[in-house]
Amino acid sequence: MERKTLSALFLALVLWASAFAGIRAGLAGYGPGELALLRFLVASLTLAALAPFARLRLPRRADLARIAALGFLGITVYHVALNYGELIVSAGAASLLIASGPIFTALLAVAFSGERLPPLGWAGIATGFVGVALIALGEGGGLRFSPGAFWIVLAAFSTSLYFVFQKPLHARYTPFEVTAYTLWAGTVWMLPLFPDLRSAMAAAPAAATWSVVYLGMGPGALAYVAWTSALSRAPASQVTSFLYLSPALAIVIAWFWLGEWPSGLAIVGGVVAILGVFLTQRAGRAPASRGIS
Repeated sequence: MERKTLSALFLALVLWASAFAGIRAGLAGYGPGELALLRFLVASLTLAALAPFARLRLPRRADLARIAALGFLGITVYHVALNYGELIVSAGAASLLIASGPIFTALLAVAFSGERLPPLGWAGIATGFVGVALIALGEGGGLRFSPGAFWIVLAAFSTSLYFVFQKPLHARYTPFEVTAYTLWAGTVWMLPLFPDLRSAMAAAPAAATWSVVYLGMGPGALAYVAWTSALSRAPASQVTSFLYLSPALAIVIAWFWLGEWPSGLAIVGGVVAILGVFLTQRAGRAPASRGIS
């Protein structure tokens, strides 16, 4: 892999991994909903500034309902639920829970896209859910589930819906266009929170506000540009395999930024969950190579 590709890929991974710590920092001055709205107002403006360089086209009228629904699931529900979860769950554990998202994507693909999953895939799904349970127990302070884990699992499920049902759009639009349309739609869904955001901004510490601005410009917009650049230079399977590094990066960044470290049980659960994701994705690639869709 070329140095430019690796540089773009590393930038995207670091920015996305840092989002979990950034959310925890932003929650020091904002509620979950206000944080999500401010973050995506900034991200929306950033993508709007980049749109002329990407030669953005207007979406078709027939696709507007799908775009609105995807924005609600992939931006509004995902980020508000993730923010609620991080009120309780550490940044590192949150990243480990989100890493289980491909397990939900595989289940949804089987249910709605007619994809088949071999025994290894089902074993991976079972392994992944064991890992998720261990993380939830580890963040619950003993043998009880953390309520924050529910919100983060909801976030992982909603983003899986987003990935599965956006597939038809990729036949008509570029990745930048799909991301921009759905991000703007998700921001519109959150606009009723704007009066609360104005009040929160007046009282929030400057450090919390700058953390949210960073979330919008960095993980919310620039990381996507870097990721797209990497995908344009290397095979998708090779690029996406680096996502397994994201939880480890998130844990290290949260340690430096916030002094946080997830519990030992949560880390064990994260390793188990990522193993489950690996098995599920490996099983998913094998049938495809034999022409099964």
